[in-house]
Formats: sequence, structure tokens, C-alpha cells
Amino acid sequence: MTTNKSVLAWIEEMKNLLNPDKVVWIDGSEEQLEALRKEACETGEMIKLNEEKLPGCYLHRTRENDVARVEDRTFICCRDEKDAGPTNNWKNPQEAYQMLFDIARGSYKGRTMYVIPYSMGPVGSPLAKIGYEVTDSIYVVLNMSIMTRVGTAVEEVLGDSEDWIKGLHAMCDVDPEKRYICHFPEDNYIISVNSAYGGNVLLGKKCFALRIASYLGKCENWMAEHMLILGIENPQGEIKYVTAAFPSACGKTNLAMLIPPESYRNKGYKVWCVGDDIAWMRKGPDGRLWAINPENGFFGVAPGTNEKSNPNALASTKKGTIFTNVALNLDDNTVWWEGLDKNPPEHAIDWKGNPWNGKESTEKGAHPNSRFTAPAKNCPCISSEFNSTSGVPVSAIIFGGRRATTTPLVYQSRDWNNGVFVGSIMASETTAAATGAVGVLRHDPMAMKPFCGYHMGDYFGHWIEMGKILGDKAPKIFNVNWFRLNEDGKFMWPGFGDNFRVLEWIIKRCEGKADAVETPIGYLPRPEDINLEGLDMDMETLKKILTVDNEKWTAETKEIEEYYKIFGDKLPAELRAELEGLKERLAK
Repeated sequence: MTTNKSVLAWIEEMKNLLNPDKVVWIDGSEEQLEALRKEACETGEMIKLNEEKLPGCYLHRTRENDVARVEDRTFICCRDEKDAGPTNNWKNPQEAYQMLFDIARGSYKGRTMYVIPYSMGPVGSPLAKIGYEVTDSIYVVLNMSIMTRVGTAVEEVLGDSEDWIKGLHAMCDVDPEKRYICHFPEDNYIISVNSAYGGNVLLGKKCFALRIASYLGKCENWMAEHMLILGIENPQGEIKYVTAAFPSACGKTNLAMLIPPESYRNKGYKVWCVGDDIAWMRKGPDGRLWAINPENGFFGVAPGTNEKSNPNALASTKKGTIFTNVALNLDDNTVWWEGLDKNPPEHAIDWKGNPWNGKESTEKGAHPNSRFTAPAKNCPCISSEFNSTSGVPVSAIIFGGRRATTTPLVYQSRDWNNGVFVGSIMASETTAAATGAVGVLRHDPMAMKPFCGYHMGDYFGHWIEMGKILGDKAPKIFNVNWFRLNEDGKFMWPGFGDNFRVLEWIIKRCEGKADAVETPIGYLPRPEDINLEGLDMDMETLKKILTVDNEKWTAETKEIEEYYKIFGDKLPAELRAELEGLKERLAK
């Protein structure tokens, strides 16, 4: 337990508000965590799985009305509504505090208040930040102990400092009508009520590591981004690091844990995962941009994860993992989800807690957003720099979306500001199944639309400012699109491990070892610069996905112009100039 006066005063405030029967400080010890696991199994909050096949693994089920992040119940509470911007929901801070405290008041009666001191980032790293979360859920404690660094070591590093983030979580009645996830960036405060689902209640994750941290980054000249961090090792043992931002359903986790094609592995190429979801980046002593993964685990979507799509992610779930809302196989007390294999269990219990026969049922055994919370150290390709307090130097930043046409396989931005423009226009096309209209663009700038804690126009401005701070040592910026379709609606690029072939060109460009063709949108590889060895693909197909169609891009500029209107006068002049420059180059 800490002696930090600011922490103790807040905990006293929380005790008076929430009225718990007892208070337990989480020290991070295995003994304490094991006692909590045992208690959670006794109360039915968790189910212990087969110790031989899945050692230290547990299953948890949420309520049926509480299965995902709720963007319509997520708010930025800053003094001036204009500072929240058009992409966020806003509430007045004073009104929000009163509403939330009224909902949470007395809700811990008969329950235990757990106090979790946690570090986002390696403990003691100059890039790390510390938070305290109070919760009445053992599930939250055990997940936070996987996803973050938890315990007394964190409190020792904090000392008497007041630089920490407050986080209040109260399950209350898990009432969706009174469910709120509120962020107070000007006060370093997060409050979540009436949810017990991961993304809404593990307050270190999106709430702190992106929404609050993005605002802190703007104020303190660093960056909190929705990005994976990947190390690419060549046969000489040299490792270059890249970060990459993709909207959901664009293969981010698969890229973070990529296995290179066999021909590359035989030559000695390797890929190392530093992080699969979030990057905190700041200028290092050498002037370059350095990144840490603020998390300590993976909170991954289970359905679709299998031995073929992502063997490293699957391997990460084999011990010390908490599964949420997947099916329970009663034959051997293990778990199953759609896409794990083609052999669903016949004697099972589905994610709702009902008997389930996977061979006959038309219902899904696992919820489509079911999750695994797995320790990062389990990952076979986890980087040796994962716990480095200085982080890793970033050579390239990669943006991407899911585009059937228009956007080529890969291109490099003309410079930093042009790269910010490329990130700002990131979008994915909706499918017919989702909307009834094919090809409608869903914009997600830098994959941060749901996670930026302040006005997105100011966020773009912060990116421009970081370019000035980094100068000629800034990473190069690229855009990729693995999802081009041919006339028959089939993917033209194989994706998965073969994406390494594109990463190879990106790294060579960073090293000044690869040529490029200048186009109106940026620099593209010559087809012969993408290695097709061992790939069932002809040069003609590659040429098709490495072309820039001026007509389609001219139509795109009109769409961008329309989209930019939502940012009003907060849109940086530099991005307006980039759009005009693109139009001029396309018209030539």
C-alpha cells in the first residue's frame, strides 16, 4: 500500500462514495492473484479450464447486453464542447461527474473494493505512465494483471508524484440504459459504470492508453497511437522497427505476429512482435522517434484465430489466459470458437451459458466479439525489446485500410506532412452485408476515430507539429492495401505471411536501397522490386495492384473534400494544401 497523499486522499473519497464492505490493495503477487482466481471460481464468476491442456486458463461470461465497446455511451468530458470535436460524444464535466457519482453511489455495498496500481509501459520507463483503478470486479483485477504491469513496484516508482490517472469502475446493475464510459482529459480521470465487459472496464486499455494518453501526448509533445509495433530482422541480425495503424478487420494482429514466407525464413529473416494494438512514441535522445507498447498482454478477438490465420496468437492463449464469451467444450473442459477448427464440440455450453451442439445448432457457440486476454510473454515471436524502458526506434509508420479498388498495394508518402494527409484520409469500404450499399467509405483517420480524446482537427495539427519536432529524423510514412479485388471479387494479393514481401520494400526504402516510381499520390515500387519468389502470382497481376488510376483518385479527392468539412476551421492548413497539391498532380 502506498504512502502517496494524493492517491490515499482519492481512495478515501472513493470509499465514502462507493461504501464497500472491505478494501483490498492489489500487490501483484502470484499468491494474491491465485486466491482471487479461486474466489472467482467459487462464486461462478469464472470457470477453471483443463489444467493439462490449458494451464492457468479460465472462462468468463458477460451478460448478454454487455458484449462490446459502446461508442454511443462513450463520452469526452472537457470544459469546452468544441474541444471534443465532431468525432466524439461530449458531456459537460460537472454535470457528468454528478450523474456518474449518483449512479455509482453506494454500489459497492456488500462488495469488495479492489485498488489496482498499474503501469502502462515497462515499470520505470520514461515513456510509461501510472494509473490507479478501483473496481468491484475480480474479473477486472485478473485481466488488468495480464494487460498491464500491476503491483507494489508501480507504487514505488510513483513515489509522492501526483502524475497519475484516476480510474473508477463500478459494475452497478450492468444496466445498459445507465451505462457510461466517460473520460475527463483535463482532469486525468476515467469513470465507467454499468458495464463488466473488457473494453469498457479495463481502463488502462483504450480509455487511458488512447483517449487520455492522446490528449497527454498533445500537451507533452509525444504520441499515443492505435498502432502495432513490429521488428523485422534480416539475415545479418539487424532489426528495423515499424508501427502500423489499421481500422478493425484489416489484419492488424495478423501483421503484428506475422510469420515470413518459407523462402525468407530459410535465409534467416525473422519478425518480432513488440505490440499488437497501441504504441506510445516520443522523440529520443538521438532525435529519432522511439516507441513502447504500453500494454503487457493481448486482448484479442477469438473467432477466426486459428493455426493457419495466426499461429502465434493462438500459441499465446495456451496458458495463463482468460477467455471471455467463448464456448466451453464439456468433453475435455477446453474452449472453442467459430473459426478455431472444423470440428465443433457436440457436448458444449455456448457463450450465453446454454447447452450447445456445434454439429447441429444454428446459433454461434462463441460471441462474434468474444475475447482472449493472454500474457504477451506467451507469444513465440515476442521481441527481446518488449520490456525495454527506452523502447525501440521507429523507421517507418504504415497506414492501411480495406479498399477493393483505387488504393494500390503499397505507396510511400512524399514527405511527413503528405504522410499525415495519407493517415487522415484512411478509410475502409463497407460490404453489402453490412449496409446494403457496396463501396461506401467509412473514414477512420489513423485508426483513431473512436479513440482520439480531443478534437481530431487538433490531433492532425499535433501530427504536423511532431514532424517539425523530429525534422529529418522522422520515420518515413507508407500506406498499404492488402484487399484489392479482381473482376470476380477475389483478392488479388495473398496477404498474411506474404505481406512480408511489402515490408521488405518498405525497409529497403527506409535504408535508401530500393527504387520507386513517382506518381500523383506518392512513391510506388516498381513491380520488379516486390519479390514474388515462391508465390503463385504473375507479374501482370502485381502490376494491376501497383497502378494509380487518376480518374478514380480524382473522384476520391472530391470525397475527401466533403469529409474534411466536418473538421471546420480546425483542419490544419497543411492538410488543405496537401489535398490541393494532390488535385493538381492528378490533373496534369
